[in-house]
Amino acid sequence: MEGSVARWYEKTTRKDMREYTRLARRIDAMLPAGSSVLEVAPGPGFLSIELARDGRHRVTGLDISHTFVELARNNAAAEGVDADFQQGNASAMPFADNSFDFIVCRAAFKNFSEPVKAIQEMQRVLRPGAQGVIGDLRRDSSMREITNYVDSMETNVFNGLIVKATFWFMLLPRAYSADQFRQMLAQVPFAITRIDEVPVGLEAWFQK
Repeated sequence: MEGSVARWYEKTTRKDMREYTRLARRIDAMLPAGSSVLEVAPGPGFLSIELARDGRHRVTGLDISHTFVELARNNAAAEGVDADFQQGNASAMPFADNSFDFIVCRAAFKNFSEPVKAIQEMQRVLRPGAQGVIGDLRRDSSMREITNYVDSMETNVFNGLIVKATFWFMLLPRAYSADQFRQMLAQVPFAITRIDEVPVGLEAWFQK
């Protein structure tokens, strides 16, 4: 996403800050202080900012969108949060092997043009024994699940209808099933993997 589309996405997802905060707290509770965290495709940077807010972790965000990198940097500066946002491709990350203690990718994986390569890169830059999670829309999510999720975002009626239509006509066709995630993870030499189904989506966990 670039330009006006990325800015619309920022305004829409800003209404879901409670979810970013909840996920940041879950991840924070798993990690010792001083951990190095990578968010792949952070978009406007809301999750990375929450993870970096108390200064316990070194947080990096990598996004292919120049607009998102600019927005994320501006959002972090506005919040007085130290997070490093860089432009780059998830399939060819500009990081050394064994660089990070945790990786998270939220609501973006379905848009990757080379999904297995992206997972291979996540495995490469993780430190031995470290883990990560890809959270995304589940292909078999029902319209009722999607409606309940969008309604919880407290957006206005017009924007709510646009978001629901975006889910149904654009996002669901790109999304993966749990079995498809298992097949992709099986192509990468992780020590442990698991798939957890959650409302609307799934979480694909992996450990190096």
